[in-house]
Amino acid sequence: MMRTLWLSLLLVFALGVSADERPGKAAIASAHYLATEAGHEVLAAGGNAFDAAIAVSAALAVVEQTSSGIGGGGFWLLHRAEDGFEVMVDGREQAPAAATRDMYLNADGTVNRELATTGPLAAGIPGEIAALAHIADNYGRLPLADSLAPAIRIAREGFPVYEKFHTMLGWSQQHIARWPAAREAFLLDGEVPPLGHVIKLPDLARVLERVAEGGAEVFYEGEIAQQLVDGVRAEGGIWTMEDMAAYTVVEREPIRTRYQGYELVTAAPPSSGGVAIAEMLNILDPWPLDSLSTPQRTHLIVEAMRRAYRDRAIYLGDPDFTEVPVARLTSRFYADGLRAGINPRAATPSMMLPGNDLPWESDDTTHFSVIDADGNIVSATLTVNLSFGNRFMVPGTGFVLNNEMDDFSAKEGEPNAFGLIGFKANAIEPRKRPLSSMTPTIIKGDDRIGVLGTPGGSRIITMVLLGILDFMDGQQPEHWVALPRFHHQYVPDRISAEPDAFTPEEVAALEAMGHTVEVRKGRWGNMHGVLWNRLTGEVSAGSDPRSDAGRAIVR
Repeated sequence: MMRTLWLSLLLVFALGVSADERPGKAAIASAHYLATEAGHEVLAAGGNAFDAAIAVSAALAVVEQTSSGIGGGGFWLLHRAEDGFEVMVDGREQAPAAATRDMYLNADGTVNRELATTGPLAAGIPGEIAALAHIADNYGRLPLADSLAPAIRIAREGFPVYEKFHTMLGWSQQHIARWPAAREAFLLDGEVPPLGHVIKLPDLARVLERVAEGGAEVFYEGEIAQQLVDGVRAEGGIWTMEDMAAYTVVEREPIRTRYQGYELVTAAPPSSGGVAIAEMLNILDPWPLDSLSTPQRTHLIVEAMRRAYRDRAIYLGDPDFTEVPVARLTSRFYADGLRAGINPRAATPSMMLPGNDLPWESDDTTHFSVIDADGNIVSATLTVNLSFGNRFMVPGTGFVLNNEMDDFSAKEGEPNAFGLIGFKANAIEPRKRPLSSMTPTIIKGDDRIGVLGTPGGSRIITMVLLGILDFMDGQQPEHWVALPRFHHQYVPDRISAEPDAFTPEEVAALEAMGHTVEVRKGRWGNMHGVLWNRLTGEVSAGSDPRSDAGRAIVR
């Protein structure tokens, strides 16, 4: 059952829990066991959660290039225990200066999706290396080189092909085979290597070694930058050395909201996730969800999802380029108005929502959660966008580049690779950051602190919402991450559901309310969460059972 704030405070007083307590143990949950071990290795060497986050990020950049890497970017949400300081480190990619509004349109005005997703023209300027250096310089205890050491070792010694990597490589094989460097790095005689085959990436090890020795400058202004620019331009890309040198990390104030007595700290624009989470929770707050039947509860949650995704399409973008009405969208008064338009017994067709005519992100992202023995926290979601990004690798680098340019709105009302639509707020502009669904989140209460997030493209936000609601129901991380999932994103106007999310009777009840329910054969997401129970002192963690390589370790 959901806990009220007054009950939590009584328990805190009764058990003598103080504001300066420590978990005493560290927990890391990530998408790959080698990355989780890398984080713990750095903690054992005297690092904090922020150093561990660098180690996990860099290790994932080696073993999980299906989903993230130093050719991409992400958001790192930090909580510093000693003073409660919180910030979102924005390492999202930027559009090159030569990017134009219509750069992916064919002569007839249609979007050339292949151009926007495959090859060098699809890549934004990557931000991960800049973000890792920034975190090391400002929040870590160890030199950047110490935190990168595990990833360098893994890249040099290799890692065995695991099931997810094998599957995603199969899906991307045709595109990867087009580019000699990527083909040599990942394929075996032009074919997908078998499970257990060891992949070594010596070029990536050398790049990381140079960054360890010289910092981010060698990546953005030195020989690596020149190598990347030359390689991209040789294959039709538009990067310049000025683009690389101009990349900057931005520290952003997180989105904050309250729900059922807990404070949620979550991702700020250019993520749409935090705003959407706040909007959905504000809509849902007055309703006793835990006392409702599954169809009735699902109906209300879906109606909140529908309205938040509608606002995402219209209002959200890079706050450095467009005015995002965050205060209004996250206001409880605004949510009151949206809630008033929800029929508790019938679905609202998306085309009936006021404001605009119907206009118009895959699991190829990664997330990890960290809490150290002192109570420092990192919730981080990283990406290269689609599987293996744009599948292009500059010779001699060992890493693929992103295709985040597809996260812009290439044309108003036109869906991207994930079916998400957008307007002017997310239009392509030079040096702009594309809108994202990544939603790293921290939930803080006097009794418990939870950390969670997930990949999943357009479904990220709704998965995090369901995880938050499960946390509120008192469940453990192992339950949040395994919970069956459902999703609605305004357009297309349907509920997508995992096979075991609803019974046939529950599907029939939802359809009787006017919903279209699509029960899919596949599953989605790869959530990883950690929990500190401040009342019992227990630290726990969970990795999504949908992934074969994920690992959650408490030490």
